[in-house]
Amino acid sequence: MANNNQHFGPSSTFISLFLMLLLHIHYVRSDLKLYYYSESCPRAEEIIKEQVTMLYHKHGNTAVSWIRNLFHDCMVKSCDASILLDTTKEQKSEKTSQRNFGMRNFKYVETIKEALENECPNTVSCADIVVLSARDGIVMLGGPHIEMKTGRMDSKDSYLAEVENFIPNHNDSMSLVLSRFNSVGVDTQGTVALLGAHTVGRVHCVNIVHRLYPTVDPTLDPKFANYLKTRCPSPQPDPKAIEYARFDHVTPMVWDNLYYKNIMSNKGLLIVDQQLVSDQSTYPFVEKFAANNSYFNDQFAKALIILSENNPLTGDQGEIRKVCRDVNK
Repeated sequence: MANNNQHFGPSSTFISLFLMLLLHIHYVRSDLKLYYYSESCPRAEEIIKEQVTMLYHKHGNTAVSWIRNLFHDCMVKSCDASILLDTTKEQKSEKTSQRNFGMRNFKYVETIKEALENECPNTVSCADIVVLSARDGIVMLGGPHIEMKTGRMDSKDSYLAEVENFIPNHNDSMSLVLSRFNSVGVDTQGTVALLGAHTVGRVHCVNIVHRLYPTVDPTLDPKFANYLKTRCPSPQPDPKAIEYARFDHVTPMVWDNLYYKNIMSNKGLLIVDQQLVSDQSTYPFVEKFAANNSYFNDQFAKALIILSENNPLTGDQGEIRKVCRDVNK
């Protein structure tokens, strides 16, 4: 009588496990999708847009804060709203990292979250608020509308110890900056495009004065350096004082490609800005973006989508926080 029992060797077992892994990867990726809340909270994206618009008209700088939130959250392990967590007895907040110096307006994230909770309790994650508020903030500043997938969960942990391993510093070498972005899937052109977010916002004098004192950085345009000295008159500025310079002092709150034209004229605020011009691998993209605003917007959108989809927490990997600054009790 024939034996109908099947015997699987090591190779068959490996193939079976590999197929299961592929199915798992596909499942995780498919958890992020456009209009994730279309059934569970149909007005979710509309509510976020309404709140971003309302806050922009009251506090224009919130639009820039939303963009920065996405960068500083999604670069560290995952787009999981870990940047929003306050310090507790159990863990210290990522907000305390020097890499996150100057970040603000976190309280207004709670304004958006409260509006969503009133409509759809325990449904929309803070991680998705980070991503969608950045998208809508870019539009408020005159930038492109970018379709962003949703469905992220919120982290239960803060990753302060990891921040410096993921977020490049403003005076790091360009090779290190490119390496950090490449680690999350953003190529050289995408990195140059993402740094174009420096077309809006400002920098505290703490991060500028080393280019002005005791001697002026020779890569700075002399007239621009003199202007910066009027903004930052002391070589030792008070970190708590409101002392700053705008990335783009011509159209400081308008989303455009003037940033690239400025750095080509040696008017970059940060060392990382100026390095985009001096580095042979990045300069060709600076030229392209300076010459074509639409091309810049297209490449920025592509790179931002990649960054926003970096290793998201989905399913039971996280939670939906009731308030964005604290994990659920």
